[in-house]
Amino acid sequence: MSVSQERVRVLIADADHMGSQLMASALSRYRNDFEVVGIACSPQEAFRKVEVTRPHVAVLSTGLRDGEQTALGVLEKLRDHRPRTTPVMLLQSLDRETVIDAFCGGARGILSRADSFQSLAKCIRCVHNGQIWANNAQIEFLLEALPHFRPRMAKTRGMDLLTPREQEVTRLVAEGLKNRDIARALHVTEHTVSNYLYRIFEKLGVSSRVQLILHALSRETRPERTRVA
Repeated sequence: MSVSQERVRVLIADADHMGSQLMASALSRYRNDFEVVGIACSPQEAFRKVEVTRPHVAVLSTGLRDGEQTALGVLEKLRDHRPRTTPVMLLQSLDRETVIDAFCGGARGILSRADSFQSLAKCIRCVHNGQIWANNAQIEFLLEALPHFRPRMAKTRGMDLLTPREQEVTRLVAEGLKNRDIARALHVTEHTVSNYLYRIFEKLGVSSRVQLILHALSRETRPERTRVA
């Protein structure tokens, strides 16, 4: 079964337990495309269930909060400890700051609670296939944020610091490929790709794939596979 056809394992994390159950039920019935492997109602429970169930995609709501812990904290944990789980953020408000924080935290897709269930299903499938799910307004937010990232990326910390292979990995990330797809394209292991990304992040002063794509955009290396919802 190809990546685009395989059943996607999904975790839903939202403080609204009833809403999560309704979402899970709808996804489970949707053309046999999805398998909901867990529902979580707190940040701690969300990360614990990710570790146990190993979902392909985690849908995280910004309503997920317990004291100082939030859904954005779960995003950072996933990025650092469970990179094979792709996060999607379900936002109450699509304001500029929240969208940028979500993408910079590691989200690969952004949805509003006002979006349709069909949009949710398409978003999950899209990010699972290695693309980014964002609409035109959200892409504009990211492009407008570029000047604020550039001071952290000094001119001496540019693409010229990367080896040819690291530049190739950066190009493939900017095209929307996941680690496993990059590994296939370069005929290396996923572990090797992870090592390349670690060195690239260190050299460029970025901390997430989205920031790396922003850096590539700032150098006029535009991702070809970014999906516009």
